[in-house]
Amino acid sequence: MSNLAISLSSVSFAWSDGTPVFSELDLLVPAERCGLVGLSGAGKSTLLRLISGELAPASGHILVSGEVGYLPQDLTLDADLGVAEFLGIARVVEAIRAVDRGAADPEYFDVIGDDWDVEHRALAALFRLGLPADALSRRVGQLSGGEVTQLGLARLLIREPDVLLLDEPTNNLDADARVRLYDMVAAWPHPLLAVSHDRELLERLDRIGDVRGGEVRWYGGGYRAYAEQVAAEQEAAKQAVTTARAELRRQQADRVDAERTLARRKRYAAKMYANKREPRAVMKLRRRSAQESAAAYRRTHEDRLDAAQTRFEDAQSRLREARSIHVDLPATEVPAARIVLTTHDLVLRTGTEVSLDVVGPERIAVVGPNGSGKTTMLHTLAGLIAPASGIVDLRVRARLLPQRIDVLDGELSVYDNVLRRSPGVSPNAVRAQLARFLFRGNAADRLADGLSGGERFRAALAMVLLADPPAQLLLLDEPTNNLDFASYNALVSALSAYRGALLVASHDRTFLDELGVARVMEFAPSNDLAGAG
Repeated sequence: MSNLAISLSSVSFAWSDGTPVFSELDLLVPAERCGLVGLSGAGKSTLLRLISGELAPASGHILVSGEVGYLPQDLTLDADLGVAEFLGIARVVEAIRAVDRGAADPEYFDVIGDDWDVEHRALAALFRLGLPADALSRRVGQLSGGEVTQLGLARLLIREPDVLLLDEPTNNLDADARVRLYDMVAAWPHPLLAVSHDRELLERLDRIGDVRGGEVRWYGGGYRAYAEQVAAEQEAAKQAVTTARAELRRQQADRVDAERTLARRKRYAAKMYANKREPRAVMKLRRRSAQESAAAYRRTHEDRLDAAQTRFEDAQSRLREARSIHVDLPATEVPAARIVLTTHDLVLRTGTEVSLDVVGPERIAVVGPNGSGKTTMLHTLAGLIAPASGIVDLRVRARLLPQRIDVLDGELSVYDNVLRRSPGVSPNAVRAQLARFLFRGNAADRLADGLSGGERFRAALAMVLLADPPAQLLLLDEPTNNLDFASYNALVSALSAYRGALLVASHDRTFLDELGVARVMEFAPSNDLAGAG
């Protein structure tokens, strides 16, 4: 096997609105299991799309050693598409069954080729990832978001490409499915490049690339090794900033002293010239010499000051931005005794019976395996899906932040999307609030279609939390999907300021703990509500 899986040479790419992503990027990806991390919008997903061929660079060359298999971040499929058809085996399976029935048409044998065991391999891939065997006879629309991700992984297992590209593969996966993915990655026999913020997945990789400022820097080892190296770098960067700041201040003081010295010399020379104690020619020569000396003296101090400024800016550039959202949302407050939501004999369209009462600013977690009905319940409570029977009695304004973040109008800017939900709020107030959500200056004017997954989530969160009139019940469906480490912290800080009730479906137990959930609703695999506590 070659020691190199992917090579990028002088690759440049910008979005259609002119926003640059990469400029003259050179990158070598070794033939190992590698990860990519970085802030939302740094270009991680764009890099995978360029390598896969989904996007074409404006300039430069990309070489991949063999066939590429690519799992995008949000796998969107036609709900009516058959699972076997998506896996690319439908025609072969039909041909094999026709031959088994006695058909001898040569066309069937041409379709089958050497793939007589394709159905067996497909069932093995489905089993390996935790999907039921009867999934082959289903339609995509019958699967949950997590199961669709598992299906995409199964297709890659069947193909077994030479280079595997995974973009946030743990999105929407429950705990069991994540463990199965970890095992798949650990056993994958070919080069792999995964964009992820899942620490457990990153820990199983051989090296991690940090995408920052249009470049990629590699770190050896898994997540813990990466985190330790970055922490050491940041400590050194802080010390360098302190040293450079002190030097800059010293040079600034020296520059002021130098100007004072030059001013004294100039006054003395003017006095001597006025007294005419020497011949005019000599005095003119002295003045010209003094001017040249002063210019050289000034240049020396200016050069020292410029060098100190450059060292200070370079040291600052190595510091990583601490991003947190600080908002105050008093209008979302719900009194402790107020009934926010209650259900009466509610049965979801999946057949699940739900009995739920939300009182005051409760924070409730909704947990359970993929396909158990969590998303269906949230959409039913929000009034987007009709129940099979029963009533949802919603007594406050509620907002749903769905799993696929489809609440944004892609043709509008972040600012216009938020303003649309807050028509009575002044434009300046909207921009001030967006700055608190880390959309400062021109960033608020970017089109939603051009945002990364994490940026889209942050924009959608701003649109929901800043809506006027405000929501006093927030329904969140897997909100930590697509979030980089800094955006994750920003989400927690934003929700900490929310004073209404929260109903959160999530597989991320750490996130639920940090959110301070007081109650848990657990859905069982059979789509029966197992209980609450």
